[in-house]
Amino acid sequence: MNRARAERSGRRGETLAAWYLRLKGYRILARRQRTPRGEVDLVAKRGKTIIFVEVKTRKTAIELDLAIDERRLARVAAAAEILAPRYARNGEDIRIDVILTAPGRRPRHIENAWMG
Repeated sequence: MNRARAERSGRRGETLAAWYLRLKGYRILARRQRTPRGEVDLVAKRGKTIIFVEVKTRKTAIELDLAIDERRLARVAAAAEILAPRYARNGEDIRIDVILTAPGRRPRHIENAWMG
């Protein structure tokens, strides 16, 4: 897949993930937060919990199983560490989640994907 198509696919996946989180009662605080250590696709809040979300979109469910690894999650965790003071000002809990999307499939939400 060429880079532009991959980018569009990723943005569609992020939009789908944001809507899915809204349906689950989360409020989307930010999208595509870049830091010197990496990027966080979505920042959301529900109750006293702030979540930093990595969204992965692939063509098939099998590809989704291979889309996330410890190295990618470590990069998200490093970016979340920088962003946390901006979003978690009142002692909220913080966690790193992953949402996996594929065409024609319901998004899969993995809570607490990074325990590092």
